Amino acid sequence: LAPGGGVDTTGRFIGQKLSEAWGQPVVADNRHGAGGTIAAELVAHAAPDGHTILMTSAGITITPSFMKLSYDARTDLLPVTQAAVSPGVLVVHPSLPVKSVKELIAFAKSKPGELFFSSSGLGSAQHLTIELFSQMAGLKMTHVPYKGTAPSITDVVAGRIALTVASVISTRPMFTAGKLRALAVVGPKRTPALPEFPTVAESGVPGFGVDNWYALFLPGSTNKDLAVKLQEAISRVLLEPATRKVLLAQGLDAVGNSQEEFAKLYAAEISKWAKVVQAVGLRPN
Repeated sequence: LAPGGGVDTTGRFIGQKLSEAWGQPVVADNRHGAGGTIAAELVAHAAPDGHTILMTSAGITITPSFMKLSYDARTDLLPVTQAAVSPGVLVVHPSLPVKSVKELIAFAKSKPGELFFSSSGLGSAQHLTIELFSQMAGLKMTHVPYKGTAPSITDVVAGRIALTVASVISTRPMFTAGKLRALAVVGPKRTPALPEFPTVAESGVPGFGVDNWYALFLPGSTNKDLAVKLQEAISRVLLEPATRKVLLAQGLDAVGNSQEEFAKLYAAEISKWAKVVQAVGLRPN
C-alpha cells in the first residue's frame, strides 16, 4: 500500500527482521492503488516459489464483493499469517450528548438519518465497519465518504461530522486533547494499546467485532509447506519482546497466528463483508 502507511512500516520492519534471520535481503516494493488490489494482483499472478510475498490489510477481504478483480481472492492467494492488528476506535465529536455506545445508539435512534458518519471512501473498511455497527444496532445514519482517513477524522474534529471509526494511532492525540470523544474499541476484544476502553460488543452490541489487520499472503499455488515455514519465521519475529514493543508504540497488537487459523479467518471475513456490501447496496465496478 502507500509508502509510510501502517502496512508499509510494519512490512518493512518484519522484512528487516527476516533479512537478519535469513542472511539475505528482503526488498519492499510499494504498489499503491485501487485499495491494495494492484499489489494483490501482482502477487496472485507471480511465480509460486516463495520469493514474492504480499503484505496488505483487511481491506483485501472487502474488495472481492464490489470490485472486478483479475484474480480469485479465495484461490489465487494463499494466506500465511496475520502480522498485527490495528485496533479501531469509535469516536464522536465532543458536542454530541453521548458518553457511551448505549447512549450513542439511543441518540441515533431518536434522530434517524440525521447523524452523519465519515469514512476514507465508499466501500472502505471504515465505511463498512460503521455500516455493520448500524445494521447490528438497528440504526439509520448517513455516510459521507472522504478521500482518505485524515480528512474523515478532521471533519469530525471540526464538528461537521458526528462520528467515525479510525485507528488508535490516528485518533489518540485527538481524544487525549479533548477534540474527540472515544467511546469504545471496535475489535472483538480489548486492546493493550487502550486497555481502559471497552469493546463495542461489551457496550451494547453483542457479537460485534471488527479488526483491521495487516497480513501476509503468497501466490495461491505455492506449496503449503512454504507458507508454514514463512509463518513460523514471522511468528518468531513477532514473539520477540522488542518487536511487540515497537508495534505497540504504533498502536498495533502483534499476532502471528498459524497458517490454518488465518486461512479460516480470511475465508470467513470474505463471506462476512459480502453480506454487508449486499445490504448496503454497493455494486461491482
